[in-house]
Amino acid sequence: MIEQLPKAFLSRMKDMLGDEYDDFLKSYEHPRHFGLRVNNLKISTEEFLKKSPFHLTPVPWTKNGFYYQEEDRPARHPYYTAGLYYLQEPSAMAPAAILPVEPGDFVLDLCAAPGGKATELGARLSGKGMLVANDISNSRAKALLRNIELCGIRNSFVTNEIPGNLAKLMPEFFDKILVDAPCSGEGMFRKDIAVAKTWDETRPDFFANLQRDIVSNAIHMLKPGGIMLYSTCTFAPVENEGTISFILENFPEMELLPIPKQYGFSQGNPKLGNGNPELEKCVRIFPHKVEGEGHFLALLQKKGTLYPSSHHIKSTCDKESWKLLNEFWSNGTIPFEKERIEVRNQNVYYLPPADNHYKGIHFLRNGLFLGELKKNRFEPSQPLALALTAEDFPSILNLNSQDERISRYLKGETLLVAEGESTSAKGWQLVCVDGHPIGFGKLVNETLKNKYPAGWRINH
Repeated sequence: MIEQLPKAFLSRMKDMLGDEYDDFLKSYEHPRHFGLRVNNLKISTEEFLKKSPFHLTPVPWTKNGFYYQEEDRPARHPYYTAGLYYLQEPSAMAPAAILPVEPGDFVLDLCAAPGGKATELGARLSGKGMLVANDISNSRAKALLRNIELCGIRNSFVTNEIPGNLAKLMPEFFDKILVDAPCSGEGMFRKDIAVAKTWDETRPDFFANLQRDIVSNAIHMLKPGGIMLYSTCTFAPVENEGTISFILENFPEMELLPIPKQYGFSQGNPKLGNGNPELEKCVRIFPHKVEGEGHFLALLQKKGTLYPSSHHIKSTCDKESWKLLNEFWSNGTIPFEKERIEVRNQNVYYLPPADNHYKGIHFLRNGLFLGELKKNRFEPSQPLALALTAEDFPSILNLNSQDERISRYLKGETLLVAEGESTSAKGWQLVCVDGHPIGFGKLVNETLKNKYPAGWRINH
């Protein structure tokens, strides 16, 4: 594989690494590492390990991250369709693990697609506060929304905007910001050699200019006292220490915070930036020192006192809509706050607990899409099913992960249900695998009419 790597890239890495260069080269002879991150919004790490059928070993820098073996194929297991975990390259788990997000924070993931870091940030909010997950690409933002829905995040605002537009409308709005910046992708070469084939010597400078525009807007959106994590999956100095040097030179209100240098992490190199010794507080992750592909991280704080975020929500859920929701829940307890429910064009949404109706922002989803009001009834959505627990709904059909009907359900087929298998003999059922929701169905005369959406169905 080494012969396929760009010569200019190798020459620069040799200058950067010195005595470590040979070890760096040898890392390309090793197979890539596969990672799985448990979604603690749906299941604790301890509970998942008790039922996991995979060969897992811990990723040391995050409590809910694990290496798995390629033959495990977790994307084909029904637990994946229940959103119990997200598949993510191990070193890419570090940024969301290091950004200190707490329940109730207002959090922005500015370059969020496809959602590996955003879904972890959303899980750590535990439904409190707000996650704004943005991507400039519409197609990538759609993939981002799908992953946020799969992971059951209720309090997200998924946007499709350029950073400058967001900055104009959300100044000093966020407690925490993650900028996993677009980059030249040198840390992806071992994972995907096609990335190496698109690399040339101009790409680091091109992305560095882009990154400096992005971080400038991100800093504008960060509250005084707020914290920003900047990361890339490249080794290029101009995109790493270079971009952090730019921040420190142009934004005196920003200061670097230390990141623990353990797990095989290396410190930043001031010589690769403007010589500021503070750059040693950054972290470099190299594939010859850890079991991962490579990353760069810098944690920064804006000087000042952090003030609490405001919460102003006005419900648009009228009495008739609330009546239909209650009927769907068989007059059980609806696990949503009424004041956060919005009805718009017969569509029902559960809004984040924040005043986030910003005119001019292009967004794909504001909150959780609950379903539609149709001819005096409520029709639930797939995202609603994935945001519930088995205890949240009065009628459950719980199937074992080995039950062949799970595969048939995920393909959209009708199922036969024996008497007593479900908690009610008819009507809407929350279909679960080992107690974890995967979708809805409607039971009529021991036959489950499949409500798993066509766009979510699997072919294998």
